[in-house]
Amino acid sequence: MSFLTECMRDDRIDLGLIAAKLGTSEEDIAEATGLDRDAHERPARVGCASAQRRLRKMLEILDRVIPRVGTPSAAYAWYRAEPLPGFSGSTPMQLVLQGRAAEVIDYIDAVDAGVYS
Repeated sequence: MSFLTECMRDDRIDLGLIAAKLGTSEEDIAEATGLDRDAHERPARVGCASAQRRLRKMLEILDRVIPRVGTPSAAYAWYRAEPLPGFSGSTPMQLVLQGRAAEVIDYIDAVDAGVYS
């Protein structure tokens, strides 16, 4: 089962489940995905399509990194803090916040395929 699937409730990504599984706050997850810090106080806001897309992109990235780093928490730390080569020192989180999640996913897939060592 993927981490993304574990964070679903009623066919929606659940901010509270993500936070609980990563040992952080809902506010922290909201910030890491570009949602309003108080998004957790308005469930309808987290359930909207754009918020669900943002959360999904982060979870897709974490799913790709978990096998490499071992745990969802370690993957989340990597997401927030690891500068990626070729992206001017930007972290995956910074790139996602800039709307460049697809580039992060492509980079991870290329590393996994052995394109970068």
